[in-house]
Amino acid sequence: MTAAQAEEETVARYLQHNPEFFERHQPLLARMRLPHARSGSTISLIERQVEVLRERESAAEQRLAEFVKVARANDTVADRIHRLTRRLLRAATRAATVEQIEASLREDFDAFNAVLILIEPAFELPSQRFVKVVRPDDPNLKSFESLFANGKPRCGQVRDSQREFLFAADAEGMGSLALIPLGEKGSTGLLALGSADRDRFHPGMSTEFLGRVGDLITDALARA
Repeated sequence: MTAAQAEEETVARYLQHNPEFFERHQPLLARMRLPHARSGSTISLIERQVEVLRERESAAEQRLAEFVKVARANDTVADRIHRLTRRLLRAATRAATVEQIEASLREDFDAFNAVLILIEPAFELPSQRFVKVVRPDDPNLKSFESLFANGKPRCGQVRDSQREFLFAADAEGMGSLALIPLGEKGSTGLLALGSADRDRFHPGMSTEFLGRVGDLITDALARA
């Protein structure tokens, strides 16, 4: 450390422990000039303090706006899950449950590209555009083994073979997917949500709400 640096530290420590220094030396305070953060000119210490306070206030307002934005988004998702829950509670049969799942995804979540994969023999519903019933030994399920083993939703890009299995003729239009395993290690099946937007379902997004949707659907199918 140089002598100049040591002297600066000594001054800094003194001012830190004697905040009333400038009260006793107000003429010195008035004469002090500091570089302006943006214009390059000089301003008084008091003006600089006001500027710092304004910057802090602006940063605080931005953080508050971000918190409010996140809170509103979470409230919207919570409301959608609430509507899904009410739909599932009203469904008296397994067929009605599947019908309500599809309707909720489309009407409440704006998920117009969705596929529900169910595994036999627990499910004997006829396959349709939204529902595909497959055997446990279906070779297409092999590519989802890591998803089932992990037991948590996954978002992002998938293999072409997976997209084709899930969305058939619509596979090429799916830019990103959300895969939600259903049941213990995927024993019930999986729910796939697709989007033409490559960034709609990305690996960095939170999957907490997707997991809750998966739990609701799993329990509703087991109850029906």
